[in-house]
Amino acid sequence: MINAAVGALIAITLAMGSSAGMPSSAASGAPNESARPLAGLTIAIDPGHQLGNARFPRQINQLVDAGGFKKACNTTGTATNAGVPEATVAWQVSRAVRARLVRMGAKVVMTRNANSRNLWGPCVDKRGTFPGQHGAALMVSIHADGSSARNRGFHVIAPQKRAPWTTTTAKPSLRLATQLRDALTSAGVPRSTYVGSGTALSVRSDLGTLNRSVVPVSMIELGNMRNASDAAKMTTRRGRAQYADAIVAGVRSYLGRS
Repeated sequence: MINAAVGALIAITLAMGSSAGMPSSAASGAPNESARPLAGLTIAIDPGHQLGNARFPRQINQLVDAGGFKKACNTTGTATNAGVPEATVAWQVSRAVRARLVRMGAKVVMTRNANSRNLWGPCVDKRGTFPGQHGAALMVSIHADGSSARNRGFHVIAPQKRAPWTTTTAKPSLRLATQLRDALTSAGVPRSTYVGSGTALSVRSDLGTLNRSVVPVSMIELGNMRNASDAAKMTTRRGRAQYADAIVAGVRSYLGRS
């Protein structure tokens, strides 16, 4: 009986020791820090336009404050030659980005949470103020361009420094844009042949979404929807995954959470 009791005590002690020597996350089965590199961060994603904008001309044409000047609330966006709307591509890529960020531990907030012909907006001023209202570390606005069919490639837009609107956000926003540009380039997405003179970077003062933000913000034009090659990438699951992976890599690089 004594030998049996001693043996049981030794077995319990060994079992406790093996658990105690393990990190708490591993012992509990919880994801460790390396698996959730964005834990504790809030990131805002802005899927451009809204599928129903064309059905609400009065609402989207109302003038709003775009950062010291008035501009239309929103626009309908462009489309591929086959009729796939920019709003839909922006929504699909944004959802793919959100899923990846959430898996890495981030809280993700989006300026719109549906892609519907029965909805419009939000307006560019509301999109701009959105990340600050939600405590986001940054915002990425996702769009696609509409240009001559011979033009192709992505570009990333940062706000121009304009007091008082972008005094504190212009510099970090350009750094975010550069990190996104580098990640997309590394992923094999072609740079714009018509914006940025080969840099795929553009600095603009006319975009309310960028001007109204109080956190670093950049807008990605994924490509030219009128170009067959760009349109093919944007309208396939594989192509959208390529964009999403690159955007997440750029965000992580900017945040120093690679």
